[in-house]
Amino acid sequence: MENKASGFYYSGVDIGSTMSKAALIDAGGTMRAYVVGPTGAEHRRRANRVMEDVLQQAGLMLDDIACIVSTGYGRVNVPFADKQITELTCHARGVASLFPDVKTAIDIGGQDAKALKIRDGRLTDFLTNDKCAAGTGRFLEVAAETLGLSLEEMGSISLQSDNPVKISNICTIFAQQEIIGRISEGQALPDILAGVYIAIATRVARLAKQLKVEPPVVFTGGVAKSAGMVKAMEIALEMPVLVPPEPLITGALGAAALARDHALDLMQRGEFKLHKKQLAEAVFDYGGDKN
Repeated sequence: MENKASGFYYSGVDIGSTMSKAALIDAGGTMRAYVVGPTGAEHRRRANRVMEDVLQQAGLMLDDIACIVSTGYGRVNVPFADKQITELTCHARGVASLFPDVKTAIDIGGQDAKALKIRDGRLTDFLTNDKCAAGTGRFLEVAAETLGLSLEEMGSISLQSDNPVKISNICTIFAQQEIIGRISEGQALPDILAGVYIAIATRVARLAKQLKVEPPVVFTGGVAKSAGMVKAMEIALEMPVLVPPEPLITGALGAAALARDHALDLMQRGEFKLHKKQLAEAVFDYGGDKN
């Protein structure tokens, strides 16, 4: 059946609360293209756009894609998907496709944080923090706004710290007030920023340790792009962490891999049909435009 599928491609579309991603792999599981962009208010429109963009990047047409799996917060709003699979399952598969020996994955997104236990590429247990902005990307955004810095600047400046300031409040609003207080006390900016990262990492590490953290540990999500956050996570976990080249796309990559599994299963059962509804019809039948 693999020969029959050798000319096909598979895609995953991950509509997150903050960012949307699409990944495309070939029959051998090699990633051929990926795109990342802000989700915005209209999930169906964003799903259409990231799919169009990833196809253009790969030089393919929709009919070249044998199967599409949607995942993430807005997975029900991807009408051209063949199957919907939960974010945690896709994320575990995506992380394992990049780091086959992974045993623990930690993901910090814009609105939540997750700790996953993985064995042989499969999710075996997990915990999430999705009820408070503390320990998420939003926490960092508030800190950046308070200090008048970009997230990129925060990460590089924090690495200059020799004596991180203790940020005791985990509530985003109170932490903002505490940061302002530390500035008024004359504390060094690198020390304040390092303290912010350690506060987040400590909270997330506490969540992960409930599952018993085992190395190798992979750190993903937009927050993992910050070198300051990576350093803080290693301090909180007391062990090194691995970061993918693009830590935002593991969910989409895992969805693409699961799309391949699904298509091959249908082929083996003689039930596979290569037919895709056109994106414009699937997404814009409510009368919206393509912009």
